[in-house]
Amino acid sequence: MIQIRPVSDLRNKFTDIEDVVKTGQPVYLTKNGYGSMVVLSLDAYSRLTNDVEYALDAADRQAKQTDVRYTHEEMFSKLRGATNG
Repeated sequence: MIQIRPVSDLRNKFTDIEDVVKTGQPVYLTKNGYGSMVVLSLDAYSRLTNDVEYALDAADRQAKQTDVRYTHEEMFSKLRGATNG
């Protein structure tokens, strides 16, 4: 079940929030009725970012092997071409 709580619960009911995130579920915090932040366990955050970190490491290794560089316009054009067929 999605957990949405006021940001004041982070201070006042930290243990309850901690118990939820330990299960791997995020807790969405609101401030004045609007979304403010998401609390995740370290494990959940790592699962979320591992693929990105791996891709950035691979890109760094590739960049060390060549002097070819692309502008952001060139790169986005290549990506659009690849995704749009």
